[in-house]
Amino acid sequence: MMFLNAFFSTGRIIFIIFFVIAFSAVLVWSYKKDTKNHERYYKNAGKKVAIYGGIIIAIFVALRILLGN
Repeated sequence: MMFLNAFFSTGRIIFIIFFVIAFSAVLVWSYKKDTKNHERYYKNAGKKVAIYGGIIIAIFVALRILLGN
């Protein structure tokens, strides 16, 4: 605690703790509120990102091999 007391007062430490708890609670609440939108607008988004990411990596590797760098 001596290290923290050198940089932060007790009031700042309490504020940081409450801020992190409140921010996390709002983040979880907001995510749970938007789950219906996630299912509708981002259906199969993980598969698409994986496929397109794989294609980009394959193109990059092919160019590195062909150009010899």
